Amino acid sequence: MVYSIPMMQQINAFFEKFADALARFDTKTMSLLYNSPCTLLSDDTTTVFNDPTKLEGFFNRGASLYKQIGVANIRHEIWSKHQWTDRMIIAKVNWRYSDILNNLLYNCDYQYILKADKNDQLKIIMSVSINEKERLAAWKDSLSVTQ
Repeated sequence: MVYSIPMMQQINAFFEKFADALARFDTKTMSLLYNSPCTLLSDDTTTVFNDPTKLEGFFNRGASLYKQIGVANIRHEIWSKHQWTDRMIIAKVNWRYSDILNNLLYNCDYQYILKADKNDQLKIIMSVSINEKERLAAWKDSLSVTQ
């Protein structure tokens, strides 16, 4: 297999752009970073989006939740990245959500499968939530204990 060094380097810039859009609640840009169709997968749900506007609507609901719980800063760390083919990469990313004072609210892990489109731009074709639901619930539970 021939590895494309530029594509592996592109993954870092891709997630920088994604993190910036997420931090600004820019759901339009976020949806443009996904392929159409794409799949969002967790233990509880499997959702396929064939329409970018419906995906953007889904992200709008998530952005509202983040605003409601006080997310003001979002950081990411790519824990691993592997090129499967000349056009596909899998990446594991840890997301850290903090408040305005940069106090950690919660963190969670995702796996992403990305594929280069016809213009050689990476797009997410599958997003797998590893533990966000559990981590968010644990954070919310910790609030009720301290109050």
